[in-house]
Parts: sequence; C-alpha cells; structure tokens
Amino acid sequence: MELTVGPSQFFWPAEFWSSFYQDLAQFPVDHVVIGELVCSKRLPFYQDHIPDAISTLIAAGKQVALTSLALVTLKRERKLTAELAEMGVMVEVNDLTALAHLPEGTAFTVGPLVNVYNEGTLRWLASRGTRRVCLPPELPLASVETLTRTAGDLGIAVEVWGHGRLPLAISGRCYHARLHGRTKDNCQFACEDDPDGLEVRTRDGKPFMAMNGVQTLSDSYACTDHQIEQLRAIGVSALRLSPQSQGFPRLCALYRQRVDQSLPKGEVAKEIMEKTPDLRLSDGFLTGSCGAAWSGEMIP
Repeated sequence: MELTVGPSQFFWPAEFWSSFYQDLAQFPVDHVVIGELVCSKRLPFYQDHIPDAISTLIAAGKQVALTSLALVTLKRERKLTAELAEMGVMVEVNDLTALAHLPEGTAFTVGPLVNVYNEGTLRWLASRGTRRVCLPPELPLASVETLTRTAGDLGIAVEVWGHGRLPLAISGRCYHARLHGRTKDNCQFACEDDPDGLEVRTRDGKPFMAMNGVQTLSDSYACTDHQIEQLRAIGVSALRLSPQSQGFPRLCALYRQRVDQSLPKGEVAKEIMEKTPDLRLSDGFLTGSCGAAWSGEMIP
C-alpha cells in the first residue's frame, strides 16, 4: 500500500510552504498532490515556488500531480485551471469543470471532492482518462470495497482519506472574512492566522467543526490506523495524508511503518494522542454510525 500527500488545504506563508515541500522530498511517501485547492486568492503568494517544488519532488522519486480548485467560479480561475495542463505533470481534478480544459485523451487523477459514489461514475471517469481516484471520505467500508472491485477491473488505482481534517464543504462565502467583519474581496487573508483551520464550537462550548476561509472542515482528524488491514484486503492502493503545519514528518513515518506492517494496529493513534491529547480522532465514516465516531474508544 502506498502513501499519498494531498494538497495543503490551508494558507501558509510562502517561505513555510516552500520549505514544507522541499522537506517533503525526503518523506517516506509515494505520491504528492500540490497546488491550491481552496481559494485562488492565496495562489499568487506561493505560485512562483511551485515549479521548484515539483522539480525537487520528482528528483526524489515522487509521483506529482497538480490539483484543480474545488470550486471554479471566476474567469481568472478558469484560466488558471486551463493552465494546469501546461505544467507537464498529471492534473488532479477536484471540480469536474476542469475536464473541459484537459486535452482529449489526457490522463488525470480524481480528488476526494468529486462525488465518486457508484460504479457508473467510475466507469465514466475511466472513459475520460482517469488513472487514479481518491474516494470521498464519507464512504463506508462496504462502499469502498464495491468501488475498489470495479476500479480493479478498470485499471484504476483507489485511494482513501487516511489522515487529516476532513473536507466537508466549499462555499462562495468566506467564513474567516466574515468573522473579522470583512468582505470576501477584502478578506486581508485572515485565514493565514489559522494554519490548520480555526476551531468552531457550539454555543454550549462543544467542538463542532473547523473553518478554513471558504471551506468547512471536520473538527476531528480522520485516522485510519484501525482499518489499514481491512483497506488493504479490499484492494485499496493508497492512503491519503492531508498536510498539517506541525508534526507532519513524524506522521508520514508512522503511517509508513503501519502500511509496511512494522507497526501494530493502534500505535499511530496512540502516539498522536500522547503528543496532542486535545486533538480528536475519528474514523466513523468508515466503520461507525456517524462520521465523528472514533473506534479507538472501544479498543482496550
């Protein structure tokens, strides 16, 4: 089983962003998806660093893809999407409108924000040239198994969301701007103040979700530590790890050991919770009655 690092969902300073991807070249991962997923206004701050990051990652033996935006609404965003195909690497589609900008016959990958819920969708994507699909993180294990079976027949590799705050929704409105009394067009990039998303609590103080500019994320961090053997058995090709600003090298190393079977079940979650006891883990979409559930609470 391979490891994929998805695109950063957050707005990081250009120097930090560049350093992160330079360091990532040495991480024990196989695939890297790079670029802007959430908000096109962030891209100018680090886009000049993207070519160097791609070159460094490829030189280190990583397979690299460029992500499309999750929501393309403006003319300049359509132009940016069209330019992705000119970068010379695979494009990961996270908004199906991106397909209109890919030359016919171009191979591409599909990210977790595309609703691949059934075999018919997989077959249609295969007919358009997809080679790899990261399934939406809200699918249960039974659905993942059905889709991996079909994907195997089609020659498509299947990833599942392995670790990180889950992407729940993208909006036309910017929550960070509104929180600071600003408009979306004059947001002053408030999301930069929260490099892993801003926690949102209910009125009675309970953790609820996280916000990241125009994006809504889960409060908890999805963690597949307890399902890796099952996922491998049903044909999943890779786990996707979502970048975070702290502790990511160690996280990649832990998951590498787990998928290589040199670390027993539960050890990834155990170390995470020992180092960050306030962080909440979840795996309920795969195995539980609700997405925020955590099977680790039932494991002695």
